[in-house]
Formats: sequence, structure tokens, C-alpha cells
Amino acid sequence: MSNIVSIVGRPNVGKSTLFNRLTKSSRAIVDPTSGVTRDRHYGKVEWNGKIFSIIDTGGYIKGSEDIFEKQIRKQAEIAIMESDLILFMVDTTTGITAPDQDLTDILRKSKKPVLLVVNKVDTDELFPQASEFYSLGMKDLFCVSSISGKGTGELLDEIISRLKNVKSEEANDGLPRFAVVGRPNVGKSSLINALVGGERTIVTPVAGTTRDSINTRYNAFGYNFILVDTAGLRKKGKVHENLEFYSVMRAVRTIENCDVCLLLIDATEGMNAQDINIFRLAERNNKGVVILVNKWDLMKKETNTTKDYTAQVLQRTAPFTDIPVIFTSALTKQRILKTIEQAVYVYNNRIKKITTSKLNNVMLEIIQNTPPPSIKGKHIKTKYVVQLPTHSPSFAFFCNLPQYVKEPYKRFVENQLREHFDFTGVPIRIFFRKK
Repeated sequence: MSNIVSIVGRPNVGKSTLFNRLTKSSRAIVDPTSGVTRDRHYGKVEWNGKIFSIIDTGGYIKGSEDIFEKQIRKQAEIAIMESDLILFMVDTTTGITAPDQDLTDILRKSKKPVLLVVNKVDTDELFPQASEFYSLGMKDLFCVSSISGKGTGELLDEIISRLKNVKSEEANDGLPRFAVVGRPNVGKSSLINALVGGERTIVTPVAGTTRDSINTRYNAFGYNFILVDTAGLRKKGKVHENLEFYSVMRAVRTIENCDVCLLLIDATEGMNAQDINIFRLAERNNKGVVILVNKWDLMKKETNTTKDYTAQVLQRTAPFTDIPVIFTSALTKQRILKTIEQAVYVYNNRIKKITTSKLNNVMLEIIQNTPPPSIKGKHIKTKYVVQLPTHSPSFAFFCNLPQYVKEPYKRFVENQLREHFDFTGVPIRIFFRKK
């Protein structure tokens, strides 16, 4: 089971700044203007060897008639409902406000574990001021400064201690897990039915489901894997809006519990922002990806239609473009078997191990012929390459000055690995380390 942590709070308390610090990124826009965060941001946090997903939500305001604030409020409520742990963020410089109290009531009713995070405690002199927030009735209070990072270590320690006892609900059967993911109404249900609906004798239910994800054993045509059906992405309880956001919340859990994602997009609409959102989730989780362009039977075709459409899709996924793109129709079952073939092919690429001797014979010669650019007259010399013992392809290059190796050269090395060893459909991680 995946671990999802959401950051909630009223506008302008520093949620996006904390998100950026914990994920070591700058994806969330930080601005003193209230309501800047409208789209959701999803990230990965690694601390003491444990990884969890974190979601930055917009500022919560109860009773506002502003259309954006109403949408933000709904999405914050969805995040609260779907999270395993909630970071309730407040601002020590303003004290307790009415929106803080409103959100406290909502969190208390949710019965979810909550850590109260008092932000902007930049100096020790502000600690007594932060004690005011104990009156909200939450015993777990952490003083942090998301700008400087003060106190975030203790906060992360507590988060990890809360999540470490979460048991996996997935069957540990050792079979590949292929998840069908995508926006609502792109044809996920139809694809699942095309794969298993007409051949009920080859399908046996596997014990264990995760929320709306239904696991099905597929054993036919020489293939044996677990198919994770996420077609049942629906509004839940009192959530009447933001189905798109809700689908991504479910996709977080589904993607983290699979080996290969079959990302379904609608051929008539193209690859839009929500599809990219889900694709980036899979990429950040180092999962294999196969892009399925569904409803291809509805498209008017010319000589180069498939080629041009593929180029448009891969332009949206750049710089990760080594991905199979299959044009299918769940309705007519066009290229359904090829979908399975490509999923298995990508899975095998994901678990592929290259011997150290072969790696060094190929890659050291390439690096010697095309070395990294020298920095300040210093030349970078790579001596040794090894594939790391991780679940997805990761490679360590040992050299004398790893700090001078820039991202463009890492992409060059990645492309060479793909060209010589075939890692189609799988993200690759490259590390340059001190020899």
C-alpha cells in the first residue's frame, strides 16, 4: 500500500514552500499572493530510506463564492479523504484565524491522523508564540521554517514513524503487475472488458484489492500477470466535483503498486495536461510506461497520421521519449494483443540486469571518446560503471569530480545506455559518484 501525505491549510501559510523543500524541487509556485496554488502538485519524499508521496493542496477558505477558491476547497477535501496522514499547516506570525478553526473542525471529523505544523518559526524566540496553536486541540505540534528548513528533520522523522507500520494490501505473488491508468471516460473499462470480458475461463480473482483498484489474474496466450483495473474511478461520498483530481489521487496509489502503467489517452482529444500529470507520476515512481491511444477507430487517417500523432505525444513526454505508443480501439479490439506484448516487453526491460564487465566495456569507451566538458580547467575521468541493485534501472558512474557533471551530459549517457542495451519504456536513473 502506498503512503500519501497531504499538506493542507489556509492560503499563504507556506504550504508550497514546504512542499518544495521536502521534495527538493521547485515545482510548486511560491508567491505572497493568496490563492496562487490552484493545480495540485505531486511529489516524492525520501527520508532515512523510506519513500512516500506528498501532495501540495491549495489554500482552504470556507464559504467563499470565488469560483477558483470553491474548486480549491473541494480538492483540499478530496486530499483529506484520500490521504494516510495530513500535515495541517498554520502561520505563527498571524496566530489562529477563523479559517484555521474551520479546517480544524473538518480535520477532526475526517478522523485521519494529523500533524499540526506551525510554520515561519524562523528563530527560537518565536517558539513561545507557536504554543498558542495547542488551543486547536491537536497534541502533535511541530515548529518549522519551510524557508530555512529549520525543524523539518524532526517533522520527517515523525512522518516516517507514522507510516512505517502501514501494511501492504497487495498479494505478494511475484507476478508482474500491469495497471490501466488514465483520465475518466477515456475507455479504461472498455479496455479491461476487451482483455478479460470475453474469456472468463482464463481469469481468476486474486485476493486483495486496494480501494477502487481490482486485481485480476490474467493467464492466457502464454502470458501470466496481474491486471490492476482502475476503471472504477468514481466520485465518492460527498465529493461532487473535481473528478479529474480524484482520479489522480487514486492513480497515485495504483501507480505505486504496479510494475508497468498502461496509460490510456483519448485519440480524439490528444494528450492533455491531466494525462501528463499521470505520466509524470509514473515516471517519478520509476515505473514502466506504455501509452495506449484509444478510440483510434474514430480518427480520420492519412498516410502519416500515426507517425505525426506519435511525434505529438512524445513531444509532450520529453525528455523521456523512449516509450512505446500503441494505437488501439477497445471497442473493436484493435491491437489488444499487442498491448499485452508491449507491457511484457517493457516489464522485462525494467528488471533487466547488465553485467558489470559488459557495462564497462561499452560505456567506458563511449565516455572516453566523448568525455564530460572540463570545468575550470579540470577534467572529469570516469573509471568504473555498475548497475545498482534497485527495482528499476539505476547506474552509478564512478569518477574523480562528480559534482561537475551536468544534466545534459547525464542525458547523453542515458541515451547511450538506451541505444546499446534497450531500456524502452523504462525511466533510467544516472548517478555520478566519487571513485
